[in-house]
Amino acid sequence: MGRQIAVIGGGAAGMMAAIQAAGEGAAVTVYEKNERVGKKILSTGNGRCNFSNEAMGAEFYHGSGTALADGILAAFGVVQTKAFFASLGMRIRDRDGYLYPASDQASTVLDLLRYELDRRRVTVHTGEAVRTVSFDRDRKKFGIGQQGEDACYDAVILSCGGRAAPNTGSDGNGFRLAERFGHRIVRPVPALAALVCKESFYRQVAGVRCDAALTLLVAGKEVCAERGELQLTDYGLSGIPAFQLCRTAAYALLDHKSVTVRVSFLPDLDEASCESFFRERLAAHGEDEMDVFLTGIVNKKINRLLMKLSGIRENERAKDVPAEAFVRLRKHYLKLETVVTGTNGFDRAQVCAGGVDCAEVTTCLMSKKQPGLYFAGEILDIDGQCGGYNLQWAWSSGTAAGRAAARKERL
Repeated sequence: MGRQIAVIGGGAAGMMAAIQAAGEGAAVTVYEKNERVGKKILSTGNGRCNFSNEAMGAEFYHGSGTALADGILAAFGVVQTKAFFASLGMRIRDRDGYLYPASDQASTVLDLLRYELDRRRVTVHTGEAVRTVSFDRDRKKFGIGQQGEDACYDAVILSCGGRAAPNTGSDGNGFRLAERFGHRIVRPVPALAALVCKESFYRQVAGVRCDAALTLLVAGKEVCAERGELQLTDYGLSGIPAFQLCRTAAYALLDHKSVTVRVSFLPDLDEASCESFFRERLAAHGEDEMDVFLTGIVNKKINRLLMKLSGIRENERAKDVPAEAFVRLRKHYLKLETVVTGTNGFDRAQVCAGGVDCAEVTTCLMSKKQPGLYFAGEILDIDGQCGGYNLQWAWSSGTAAGRAAARKERL
């Protein structure tokens, strides 16, 4: 009989770990606190499930596990992931390297994983939250206690997520279980979440989407930059470029550092080309009122906001606007600076940064502190950018942990 393995957490990483371990001949039991497995998968990719990306590598990840990611992704990366889902019967759609099920339904991915769990005879307990995990050194077995019932296993895989989207089950319980085995938890913060800003003017442009470049400054120094479709909300900055800056901003704020973002609404122009653009426009349309003069540059709500911030009246003729006011206007189009006071919370974050320190796990994701204890997915201190990277980490890390647990990998 194969090894007895418990997987705690039936999300993307947990299901993959269970499937791979069962494929190696192990008897696998999954414990999931929700009433069904894979709840979080249904919300990924706006319900379409961007499950991976053709552009893949450790450079798309953050945290203490970036060096570890190279080997994990090399062993089971995009090619293997596509082959795996194709073998389950899923057709794949490639959108500029972003990979989705051809059905455009996240439920397709979840259903196929559930069917595979059944085919591989994985036992699944739903509605059961595991509160304690212990190790009997005499018997060399793990004890799983849930709702008063004890069960013993040769290995345990913790794949119960971080703290993002707690309504899907990720409430930080996995961190507490890992800490009981002596693991250090890198401070968790929301990642891939919107930025909350100090200024009140955002209410004037809430709901606007536009192409923009964002530069994050920590204590006055530029640390990272992103470009893409910015979504302006009544409280600040959202959309993919803001999400990509979130984890860095969150850690800086946690360390009580000042955080600002420079927004360029004309990301294809530098200062010289912007000045030339406005000079030519002024020569051709100087008689127009400013509201008309700026029409067509960017969204009208943004134009009006930047005029107001520059001290320019909407009904003022362009040729009558003082030169210094035009300088302020150009600066706002290219470098509108906004103060970041926070991020959206874990309840509105797509992923959690932080987690189990990856320096404390082996290359097969086994604990260096407790042999037989493995980790997979978001519980580890590694998080990816938008674009299918976090689900790819779930497939890759789940495979590594599941196969290693079944094969009884050692330190």
